[in-house]
Amino acid sequence: MAEGFSVYLAGYPQELVDRVQGLHGQSRLLPWLQEQYPEAHQVRTDRALYDYVQDMRARYLRNGAPVDKVLYDSRLRVLQQALGTHTRVARVQGSKLKTRREIRIGTQFRQMPEAFLRMIVVHELAHLKEMNHDKAFYQLCQHMEPDYPQLEFHARIYLGHLDQGGEPLWSTGAG
Repeated sequence: MAEGFSVYLAGYPQELVDRVQGLHGQSRLLPWLQEQYPEAHQVRTDRALYDYVQDMRARYLRNGAPVDKVLYDSRLRVLQQALGTHTRVARVQGSKLKTRREIRIGTQFRQMPEAFLRMIVVHELAHLKEMNHDKAFYQLCQHMEPDYPQLEFHARIYLGHLDQGGEPLWSTGAG
């Protein structure tokens, strides 16, 4: 039963993983998450997600590469470690090489708090400038979202819950 947490919390200190599993076993973890993040965001459509991402890009990466396409992708398997993806597609048009950038977010993020959506968007936007998950990448994430490490940890806890077959904690109503 604790396997979902182990997968999503790999790399965190074992003491912390044990604490999360203990709170989950005592049925205290999920109520705590719901108290921290009481409701789901309202960014429900691909168009709203595109606008949300573009607003963040304009605020933090003014000189960054443009994002041509943003959407929720039901084919992404969040439960297989892909929280979102960023792609660059290069095409030759005449004598020019055109690059299109796409960000795809797993549809599970439609039913999560805005803070978790913001965390994954920050993560994917950071990849526009930093391809690797290195120190510069995480510094950029924290520049855009100072609470990035905590939000990522909380999102991973929730994903561990879902991975174990748990019911979603938040509902957006119509999807």
